[in-house]
Amino acid sequence: MVVTTRQLVHAALWLVVCFGALAGCYLVLTAEFVAWVQVLIYVGAVVVLLLFGIMLTRAPIGRSDDLDSGNRVVAGVVAVATAGVLVGVVVGGFQHAYAELQPGAGSAETLGASIFRNWVLPFEALSVLLLAALIGAIVLSRTDIKGRG
Repeated sequence: MVVTTRQLVHAALWLVVCFGALAGCYLVLTAEFVAWVQVLIYVGAVVVLLLFGIMLTRAPIGRSDDLDSGNRVVAGVVAVATAGVLVGVVVGGFQHAYAELQPGAGSAETLGASIFRNWVLPFEALSVLLLAALIGAIVLSRTDIKGRG
């Protein structure tokens, strides 16, 4: 629904549903901390940032025919073929695999140690990238700034 709806705000709201379902998958895998981070960061922050970006750039909020390329049949065939290949590869690769789930694998201590030891630089680079995207959206949406000749 995120990619098939013709209303941009509805796509952002369907993204909230998608992120919530992913948080539910993390809960099933006994990674409670990761599930709550998913809800807080992605649902709470990234989607709000996306909605602010839509509002600040004055993108069309209602139904837009410009978002439809007319290739629905081709896109559907490619999507079904890709899903079939992915399901076949996953089923073939993990047909006889079995992993015992250990409670506490998604604990805050293990994840915090991994994030702040190994993933600090990519985490900070992503935050700078999101900040630059928000500033760029604000600059593009302002009409009182004239080009300097």
